[in-house]
Amino acid sequence: MKMGFHLQRNYGVFKIVSFNEVNQKPISFHIPKPHKNRHFIKASSSSKIQETAGEEAIQFHERTSSTEVKKEIEMCYDLIRRLGRGVVYLGSARMGPGHEHYIQTQELAREVANLLGCTSWSGAGPGLMDAATQGALQAGKPVGGFKIGKEANEWTSTNYHPYLPSHTYLTCRFFSARKHGLVDAAVRASKQDRTAVIVLPGGIGTLDEAFEILALIQLERIGSALPVPFLLMNYDSFYSKLLDFLDVCEDWGTVSKGEVSSLWKVCNSNSEALAYLKDFYDIHPVNLA
Repeated sequence: MKMGFHLQRNYGVFKIVSFNEVNQKPISFHIPKPHKNRHFIKASSSSKIQETAGEEAIQFHERTSSTEVKKEIEMCYDLIRRLGRGVVYLGSARMGPGHEHYIQTQELAREVANLLGCTSWSGAGPGLMDAATQGALQAGKPVGGFKIGKEANEWTSTNYHPYLPSHTYLTCRFFSARKHGLVDAAVRASKQDRTAVIVLPGGIGTLDEAFEILALIQLERIGSALPVPFLLMNYDSFYSKLLDFLDVCEDWGTVSKGEVSSLWKVCNSNSEALAYLKDFYDIHPVNLA
């Protein structure tokens, strides 16, 4: 005797059909709808997935083709070509106006923009990214950004920056494209390019981006014809425990002695960072006497 089962679905009602050589006997049962307060994801008729919690629509249909990611990366490169490479700032989205690190970042970005005269780049988000944007604008220098819909600690998502002109930033759907943009914006193609990567206090996202760029510099895969200064802003000893951990890595042999310290410059103040950039690019005040 041959026996088997197959599953039929009809508008939320599932039937398990058993069959043999003699007869078929369907057994039906109903799958209830999820509770309205539960966190779940449903597909809409437009093939876009919506997360019902918070009534926010998160669109993932673009991921069906790698072509969409490629297009967004090309858009990042195009924005960099239009605005010019420069200093890339990585930092927390949570430290807002009034925070001491926000004030320090704003001052640093203003002074760096005046010193190097280049475009200032960031994730075009709130917190220390906004502080860097504000500082560069105060210096009257160009600003560019690679935004995402929702940063850490934000409850709502938006594709628009509150005050930057739309032609100066790109809202990225893909983190991979955003990272490509943040890396390429710091690449030096010639001696005339004055760029840098400046890592401000931050959390998981900041560390993710910082160590990815640091690894590219370490492995000489960043794509830059010339060295790119990489500065870690250790405001109020924010990164001191991270530096201690890297010393432990040296003790265990997972990084070579002095390897990490040769890749970046740890700065405890804005004046230290500015002095380092002056020396790196051999910038000296003109004596008019």
